[in-house]
Amino acid sequence: MARLENLRGYRYGEILLLKQDDRGFYAEVWNTMGFNDCPPVEIDAIDLEAEAAARGAIFAMKNGPRFWTFDALEASMRETAEVTTFGTLGMFLAATVTFGDTPPARMDYVERWVERDNWWEFAAHQPRYFLTAANGDRYVMQAFAHYVDATQTMDTLRDLGSVLQLPEGWSFSYDLDPATTLRIGTPDDNQACVLQDEKANTYQKILVTEEF
Repeated sequence: MARLENLRGYRYGEILLLKQDDRGFYAEVWNTMGFNDCPPVEIDAIDLEAEAAARGAIFAMKNGPRFWTFDALEASMRETAEVTTFGTLGMFLAATVTFGDTPPARMDYVERWVERDNWWEFAAHQPRYFLTAANGDRYVMQAFAHYVDATQTMDTLRDLGSVLQLPEGWSFSYDLDPATTLRIGTPDDNQACVLQDEKANTYQKILVTEEF
């Protein structure tokens, strides 16, 4: 696996292409990381209708800018990923999100399955943020977003517990000075489970983990 470090606070953006085949609806997730930091003028200039038509997609949408909340990643797709250009911005195919037979709609606190092979690494003594569902399932924040609330920063994330409209029985928590490094990975089938809160911050379900 390729390894990238010093990613906490790293700014990036994505273009999602919604498509459909005999498996149902799915979205290709194209990411700017390693090519650029999602500069506003260039991402705003992308013609989404034209990109969707040219690439055989039902529609295209922008997802960003966003900022990672982990410190390092290891991912096999970095070595073999497809690369393309949207407008003037280079991007790589980072993941595929499956939706089944129902076209996707924006739904907060709803699990989505993402095809990718990766580890997120949260370093010791660096803040991390969690959602806990009513059934006890836990999710760790992997990125915060600016396109819903541009005032969010690393320093404001700890206040989300008093801001989010969480489902009944859910809770938000944080650890500002953890003693150990936490690694969150994907199962053997390379299917990560993610969800978003109403500020479009993204969390990954803790299914495969290491701590040291």
